[in-house]
Amino acid sequence: MTPSTTARAAQPSFVVLPRDLSPSLTVFAFLAEHFARIGEEVWRARIQSGKVHWQDGSPIDLDTLCRPTARVYYYREVEAETQIPFREKILYRDEQIMLVHKPHFLPVTPSGNYVNECLVHRLRIATGISTIAPAHRLDRETAGVMLMSLNPETRHRYHELFLSGTICKDYQAVAALTPELAAAHSEASNSEVRDLPRHWTVKNRLHAAEPSFLMQVIPGEANSHSEISLIAVKDGLGLFELSPITGKTHQLRVHMQSLGMPLLNDRFYPTLKPKGPDDFDKPLKLVAKRLRFRDPISGRDHDVSCEGFDAEFLETGSR
Repeated sequence: MTPSTTARAAQPSFVVLPRDLSPSLTVFAFLAEHFARIGEEVWRARIQSGKVHWQDGSPIDLDTLCRPTARVYYYREVEAETQIPFREKILYRDEQIMLVHKPHFLPVTPSGNYVNECLVHRLRIATGISTIAPAHRLDRETAGVMLMSLNPETRHRYHELFLSGTICKDYQAVAALTPELAAAHSEASNSEVRDLPRHWTVKNRLHAAEPSFLMQVIPGEANSHSEISLIAVKDGLGLFELSPITGKTHQLRVHMQSLGMPLLNDRFYPTLKPKGPDDFDKPLKLVAKRLRFRDPISGRDHDVSCEGFDAEFLETGSR
């Protein structure tokens, strides 16, 4: 897939200036140090071309001094932005929320090499609603159902669903079975195979690894909890249902790895693959298949699902 030319985000990002700053520190100097990986010359060019401003829209120049706790707005840019060849789908919408199927590879918000190829921007363009924002996270590599908030005044009520654990999230995944499981199922009789599902409760302590965007299991009190079931087997692969009780970064991916069954097409676990272009023919086999919750505003019960991996196991898989 051919990347586009230099792309600028349609929506600005912002950074809040710290409270304790030297009165002689310029915004330019702060940005160049705070975002050192971007480079001083890039910030100089952005400021000189009017791409950095205060919340009220007034421009910031190279000599503008910092204002403690003020927001500085800027537009993220990338040299080339790859177009994601999969489309999102709106599953439900009312005055407060939208439930959407996010495709694999599409980030929810601008990140990395993506500024406009993200779910939020696509939805804002498609609906004309500029206040759309996600109520929770979903990895770029993962597909599935997402809850989006439309109204900034009620947004915190939907965030609270995830913080309080009063929303149910159900995933599906595909992974190669451990040699022991694969051997057991290849030798089992039909009646024994029908004894599925097989279940695991996984609780352990997750902590940032190296590089810091990865997670690892470390000794200590558990801070993560997943319920995982093997529900079908086909050609050495397993179809799994997963329910994350907690919501740590990459939790399901690391928990499956801890069982000896890392997800199919996972570029992060168990070994970080070299950085390179996405292979759109090999998406991560993880989907957020279902969301269930009671709407805190309307009181309506929502139960919304999207397509999972069941069809891949229907012909010769057993359940």
